Amino acid sequence: MIHPRTGQVAVIFISQRTGEDGAGYGEAAEAMGALAAAQPGYAGVESVRDADGLGITVSYWTDEASAVAWRDHPEHARIRDLGRARWYDWYALDVTRVERSYGWRRK
Repeated sequence: MIHPRTGQVAVIFISQRTGEDGAGYGEAAEAMGALAAAQPGYAGVESVRDADGLGITVSYWTDEASAVAWRDHPEHARIRDLGRARWYDWYALDVTRVERSYGWRRK
């Protein structure tokens, strides 16, 4: 399903995995996905990762306050610290507002 995103806040997280502790990473990613989805203002997520560990995750939020609340959530902060210590060689994050949104789907 294609969702219109115009006006939403998009948090773009680009990361390079270390390759260490894959099971721990998977558990943490699943838990963070469920926790994010339960937050006020959550509007969805899309994520891809290649075979070399480079990933792009875009989470969508109804407004800036919701995105900031997610950033500051204590459990998210704890997992972020574990990510820095174990799972990522590096990451970059961009926050932007979606100005236009449209899609296409083959029927």
